Amino acid sequence: MGITKGIKQLIAEARDRIQTLTLDEAKAKLNGPNVTFIDIREPHELEADGAIPGAVHAPRGMLEFLADPASPYHKDVFSSGNELILYCASSGRSSLAAATLQDMGLSHVAHIDGGFKAWKQAGLPIEPVAKQK
Repeated sequence: MGITKGIKQLIAEARDRIQTLTLDEAKAKLNGPNVTFIDIREPHELEADGAIPGAVHAPRGMLEFLADPASPYHKDVFSSGNELILYCASSGRSSLAAATLQDMGLSHVAHIDGGFKAWKQAGLPIEPVAKQK
């Protein structure tokens, strides 16, 4: 039996119920109070391309564990009450991740339209990320 719902449909369904920020909207929130940018890309992506300054790294594969206060992997940023702005490379994974966090009960979650690639192409601030051991 094959899959009955593909990635395109999953992303479309997620985008129907999450908040998507334009680059201008996201840039306006950078360094704002009570706002945290969450980079859900894989470590090799951060090492190769850098990250949005001040972003917290939470790889997509660990997101639910990092968000859940009952998990030994929990990161306090997820229970901080801050607005969480997620991004990945092009906004597919961040769409799914934002929907997942909403399903877990977090309400102040958004993602960036176009992801890190669009951010970088627009010439917005980027900081290098050291290779992780």
